[in-house]
Amino acid sequence: MYQVCVCYLLRERAGVTEVLLGRKKHGLGEGYYVGLGGKLESGEQAVDAAVREVFEESGLVVVGDDLEPRGVLSYHFPSRESWSQESSVFVGRRFEGDPVASDELDPEWFALADVPYDEMWDDAKRWLPGVLAGGTVRRTFVFGEDLATVVTERSSVA
Repeated sequence: MYQVCVCYLLRERAGVTEVLLGRKKHGLGEGYYVGLGGKLESGEQAVDAAVREVFEESGLVVVGDDLEPRGVLSYHFPSRESWSQESSVFVGRRFEGDPVASDELDPEWFALADVPYDEMWDDAKRWLPGVLAGGTVRRTFVFGEDLATVVTERSSVA
């Protein structure tokens, strides 16, 4: 399984907490809203990959020490094993700049009450609300033959 990272940036606007998501333009997850992130490069630590990916995908600058590790997710795709991956999850509240579109995604802020879970990967609704509320996660998700629907979920990472 290859290693990936995902980072959810939060901000306060008019007393409302918002999260930055991006609609994926191509590749794995095309069309879905996702957190910013991607594959770790050879020898790269997950937090360093998160810093790099946030910048590459949104133009925002974050510092690794400002990112909070919130857990690990394991994704298994028995029907397409090359998609299987393990993801380190981060949340950040400090960043510089304004998000801009990239080749990978179109960034957009959402109030936490308006996160479009029906336009995200099927697993997101099962763990992301808790992480955005300050919690942590360690889960394993197995996706079905349709490559989109979670068929098995375990509370610990395999």
